[in-house]
Amino acid sequence: MSKILVAFFSASGVTAKAAKKLAKAVEADLYEILPAVPYTSADLNWNDKNSRSSLEMSDKASRPELKDYNAPIAGYDKIFLGFPIWWYTAPTIVRTFLEAYDFTGKTIVLFATSGGSGLGRTETELAESCFGATMKSGKLLNGNLSESALRQWVESL
Repeated sequence: MSKILVAFFSASGVTAKAAKKLAKAVEADLYEILPAVPYTSADLNWNDKNSRSSLEMSDKASRPELKDYNAPIAGYDKIFLGFPIWWYTAPTIVRTFLEAYDFTGKTIVLFATSGGSGLGRTETELAESCFGATMKSGKLLNGNLSESALRQWVESL
């Protein structure tokens, strides 16, 4: 059986809840992707064109600094990578994470939480940041998903 890691970025706690439930359902280890500078509610105000998240998402070269670079990637075959959808894609800090490690030979399965959009082109966009990995588009894990439903999804991959 392959070793599974659930790595996630969560700005408001919604994705963290989904990631923890997924990790419990499939008996995976958990790693939280943390920014060096935590996001405030003002940073996350998508209605403000000058908010931190708006500025990061409008700059495709933006790579917010990570709090640490200690993710135990080498010890896992499959990594479920979770994040909230911002501006129809993954937050730029997810690219920082992907570009910080060697994912060669790993399988990355995406999952996300979103208040109104799907994964869109996220898989294609993120694949550019992790050469050598097999990336699979996952699904939105919104709402109160049961552990059995999560296990069935993982087993279907």
